Amino acid sequence: MLLPAIKAARNFDASAHLPFYIAGERIGWIRRTDVSALNPWPDVFEIKETSIHLSENFETLEARSAALGAVIGMLAADGRIPGWRNETYAIRNTFDAEPLAFIERAASRFFGTMTYAVHLNGIVEERGHAPNLWIARRSETKATDPGMLDNVVAGGIGWGMGIEETLAKECWEEAGMSADLAAKAISGRVFHVLQSLPEGTQAEQIYVFDLTLPADFAPHNQDGEVGEHSLARIDEVARWIEEGALTVDASLATLDCLLRRQWIDEEACEGMQAVFSPPVL
Repeated sequence: MLLPAIKAARNFDASAHLPFYIAGERIGWIRRTDVSALNPWPDVFEIKETSIHLSENFETLEARSAALGAVIGMLAADGRIPGWRNETYAIRNTFDAEPLAFIERAASRFFGTMTYAVHLNGIVEERGHAPNLWIARRSETKATDPGMLDNVVAGGIGWGMGIEETLAKECWEEAGMSADLAAKAISGRVFHVLQSLPEGTQAEQIYVFDLTLPADFAPHNQDGEVGEHSLARIDEVARWIEEGALTVDASLATLDCLLRRQWIDEEACEGMQAVFSPPVL
């Protein structure tokens, strides 16, 4: 049986969506049930039977961003886009690609555009003791997955930020880790999530990192996005993953760490290898 997180990472029905194109490139997925919300803007969107296109009249990055921004503001006012972040995300199918447009972070799931994030496994290893992991509980006020368990550090990569730069920023904001400590993190693997959520589609590429923390270090949240931290045994964390108590993203990032360090058997993670490759649709 697939673990809940592995199953959820590919819980997406393409037939329930229309592909969204900008400049001839498919860059997202819009639920068929949301298509009618775009009808008031025929000058912005060309809605076809099998696809939706941003009008070709918007030929520049600035024009596309402005057109989408106006629509997104109205959709948010109507309650179609919850959890406004005041953060800018770039629409791009690969991390190093030139942006096709900029949008408010909260709108990325309505349009199903690719986003990018970092997750850090905080490991404590003491001689003579089994390894432990620092686990965070998300604030009850978070726009997504409030109150769920998470990695000690996790955050989206906004426009203009690099991967390691974002990791250092999130390490301080979410756990009070210094830049020097964060710089000791080592790269894990990259995995891909494509899942349907109440607010739309999460299409995300997530970069995993591990960091062995000093035994006397305790994380302290700085930005109010974490309710509490706890140091947990591997068997406890594995049980939380099996029960679905961790977020999908955190479960996959943690499983990656446990597999790479051979703290769990691959047989316990049926289907895990699939999330390390982009979904083919």
